[in-house]
Amino acid sequence: MPQARPTIEAANIFAPMATGAPPSQVSQRPDHPVARQGIQSQQAKIPTNKFYANFFLGTQSQPSWTHPYSLQWARGNGVAQSWGMSISHIERGQLAFDNDNNPSRYFFAPIGIQSMILSAQELGNTSVLTTDSLTAFSVNVNLQASASGSPLITFPLVQGMGFITGRYNNASPLIQSSVSVLSLLYSGKLTGSNIFKYKASLGDQTTWLMYVNPDNSSYPGNTFTLANGNNINGTSGFTGTIQIAKLPSSTPGGEATFDASAGVYATSSRISGSASGTTGTYTMSFSKGGITSRSLLMFALPHHIQSLTSGGVTNIKLQTTTKGIATAIVGDSWTLAEPDLPTDIGFAPWTVDQGSVSTVSTQAQQLINQAAASELTQDIAAQSNLDSMYFSGKGLAKFASLIYAVSDLGKNKTLAYTGLQRLQAAFSTFVNNTQIYPLLYESAWGGVVSSGTYRTGDANLDFGNTYYNDHHFHYAYFVYSAAVIGYLDPNWLTTQNRDWVNMLVRDFGNPSDSDPYFPFSRSYDWFHGHSWAKGLYESGDGKDQESSSEDSLACYALKMWGTVSGDVAMEARGALMMAVQKRAVQNYYLYTSDNTVEPARFIGNKAAGILFENKIDHATYFGLNIEYIQGIHMIPLFPFSPYVRSQTFVREEWDTYFSNGRVDSIVGGWRGILYANLALIDPATAWDWFGAGFDNQYLDGGASLTWYRAWSAALGGSR
Repeated sequence: MPQARPTIEAANIFAPMATGAPPSQVSQRPDHPVARQGIQSQQAKIPTNKFYANFFLGTQSQPSWTHPYSLQWARGNGVAQSWGMSISHIERGQLAFDNDNNPSRYFFAPIGIQSMILSAQELGNTSVLTTDSLTAFSVNVNLQASASGSPLITFPLVQGMGFITGRYNNASPLIQSSVSVLSLLYSGKLTGSNIFKYKASLGDQTTWLMYVNPDNSSYPGNTFTLANGNNINGTSGFTGTIQIAKLPSSTPGGEATFDASAGVYATSSRISGSASGTTGTYTMSFSKGGITSRSLLMFALPHHIQSLTSGGVTNIKLQTTTKGIATAIVGDSWTLAEPDLPTDIGFAPWTVDQGSVSTVSTQAQQLINQAAASELTQDIAAQSNLDSMYFSGKGLAKFASLIYAVSDLGKNKTLAYTGLQRLQAAFSTFVNNTQIYPLLYESAWGGVVSSGTYRTGDANLDFGNTYYNDHHFHYAYFVYSAAVIGYLDPNWLTTQNRDWVNMLVRDFGNPSDSDPYFPFSRSYDWFHGHSWAKGLYESGDGKDQESSSEDSLACYALKMWGTVSGDVAMEARGALMMAVQKRAVQNYYLYTSDNTVEPARFIGNKAAGILFENKIDHATYFGLNIEYIQGIHMIPLFPFSPYVRSQTFVREEWDTYFSNGRVDSIVGGWRGILYANLALIDPATAWDWFGAGFDNQYLDGGASLTWYRAWSAALGGSR
């Protein structure tokens, strides 16, 4: 029988966990291979994996997606040859698909459609772009005529913003379009305001609203004129805001809703949250500029709408690139609730119906212990002290889950203790920072990175760890392993060990923006509901993430480390992250046949492959084998897996790719991963397959037969 679910009580899940310097054994240096291009000085550390990174990387002219809009510094490109900020919105009918396959292997939104451009006559080929006030949810992007000048236009970008706002400073407004403006209609002043409204009809049959709000009431805001199909000119000397919004077709009352929120704009966002019982609640509160007496109009993604408890939902809807339909909400904050926190998910295999299961049959215990006795003869140190934080972490986690299984399911405490001592010794190599490529703290961006790239010059070493790629993947395996060690041996939870593990948490999952050493929530994007893996690399399709399941691991690892280390706020935050991420994954990454968020031509793939901000590609970075593409969203098969991967989904995916013996054509460790995944819906078959006579060639390097036997037995194969 399932046990009563535990509860969590935490009034502030985003309370700072630590603000001191990283442990002294981690050396510090002030430089990083990637320059902070155009970033203005600020006290808080710079987020590296956020939506606006293209504005400070490379050419600074790749897009940024706020959803449903994208913005891109035109930089002289396009029909209009503008130097302003171009605005694009893509309808679903504009998406490009792979016409050679059904389902389509990919879809992407076209880039470079400069529907509207906010610019100024003073901008030209000497113009520069700078950024300031960089936070997890927002940034100010500035365009100035020259490097020595002050900003002519500042664009406050906030995820989900309803208008694109340009804050002009004594400039000559130039509104442009590379699509071509067929007509510009002046609609007059909005009632009770000094806001001048225009409506632009473009050559692609779209309609865009423009609101001019001068600071000086004497400015002739009614004199914007269409000079030609590409240029709309305003009177010089303008200080104030110009706002742009796309008017959806066939939205009754939509224009009046935009009118009511014109003149106000979001400048930033803050998140707060709590947990009580088995419910987690979080609130996104938006700071405002402009006419602050007006209510903001912001766009929410599908997973927001599903969990929203506050009001203000309108009938205004705009397509996003990869996140379905965005819905406009009028209000200065959103409150969202997750009523099913995974408070009962621990280290043991877990099912929706039974909760945690740590009791298996006598036969299963024997086979678990038999496998453990063999696998614990392996060299834990050799399998974990590698030149990769990712593979080192996987090695430690392999033995952590193995030792947990033999202790709590195999009930062989003596054997477990023998392994635990060796695991602790292997882990201490990293705490002491004596691994092949020690970690270092660099203060240019603010984070703990592999020293590998500094030593070799290879930016892609260890999957780009030094450039902040994949930190939540890499470090989650260490945090999980530490949680298991601390659970089995509370005496291990010394200050030195705690501080080192907490350093990793602060790097990828910091709960506070008051930490002077690390940015808030580097990896996890609280707007999107999942993490982004891409760090300091310019990207034409924006941030991306491949493994949704290792993202789940990162959330789970925070929950479990919080539980073991006694940090209730972290435990609750990790649980809420798990719940929000589950909702996001089931909308955007893993597709049951009734998914209406992603295109019908794509959901037959069942899993995303790689999800970008601008495209989804049913592929991996390391190959196109189907076991790679589907399996990268399975690993590791851990207690959180049944929580995220519904039985309906697992059955549909299995029947699509692996049923009727097709799984047995898969070679190497991927076959073991697939059978461990099968245990979610058919534990008896999985248990038999992992039973006596198992061939170890089907074990992935990060997996153990001990864990897979415990896993499949507990899920129902041999209880």
